[in-house]
Amino acid sequence: MAYKSLCTFLTSDTDIVAQLDSAASLAARFDAHLEVCCLGIDSTQSVGFYAGAPAIIYQDALDSAQASAEALAQITKTHLHGRSIRWGVDTAVLTLGGINSFVGLKARFSDLVILPRPYGESRGPQDEIATEAALFDGDSPVLIVPEPGVDLPEFKKIVLAWNQSDEALHAARAALPLLKNADLVNVVIIDPPTHGIERSDPGGLLTQMLARHGVRVEVSVIARTLPRISDILRRHAMDQAADLLVIGAYSHSRLRQAILGGTTRNLLEETHLPVFMAR
Repeated sequence: MAYKSLCTFLTSDTDIVAQLDSAASLAARFDAHLEVCCLGIDSTQSVGFYAGAPAIIYQDALDSAQASAEALAQITKTHLHGRSIRWGVDTAVLTLGGINSFVGLKARFSDLVILPRPYGESRGPQDEIATEAALFDGDSPVLIVPEPGVDLPEFKKIVLAWNQSDEALHAARAALPLLKNADLVNVVIIDPPTHGIERSDPGGLLTQMLARHGVRVEVSVIARTLPRISDILRRHAMDQAADLLVIGAYSHSRLRQAILGGTTRNLLEETHLPVFMAR
């Protein structure tokens, strides 16, 4: 397996050139096709207008979203022109409620989606929704680049979080092209259950599977020394001098206010390390 179809979504002009550079560098590294989806977001809600509001109000909002999408597409075409990669540009005008279906469809037919961290001063609800849509509606792995534009490392030292869950296993399988290319993959297990199926050999079956793919792998079993799992994972990745963290993405609720679940959200809010997620 190799990543041959990459996709990224632009929801605003914030860090657009940096995001394109990060995505393009990965496309060159994998010899993959990069699709850039430029989204014009109509954030107005019809319930916010009085009954019988003039149609021009709605049309103005749509026109503004269309202009935004076209402006993002023009910047993309100008910036990627002449690059020695295969790429294409698509535009769409969406409401916040329509992001899921569009992003989910595009992500479903992509090997990997590259996105910026969805949290921060310059980010809005559309970024969070797009990330969740790629993972849950598109069932695609997502690489979160916390600092777009910075030269991405070769991902030679990877930390893989393991807790025997389906999500963690799916993440490990989806990340295999990266794991196989790494110098070392550190499988980290936090407080494994004493009566679990892997109690005598935590992570043993996973490491066996990875080793058969040629992955150079080691296991770290560590205690839960901090209240939040996200803080433990982040600190362990720093201690290992890792340049990528692979995790299973969780969502205890599909409600927007509980998007992505606690551990995943905490990681994305605070990490300065690229994070590879799948579910």
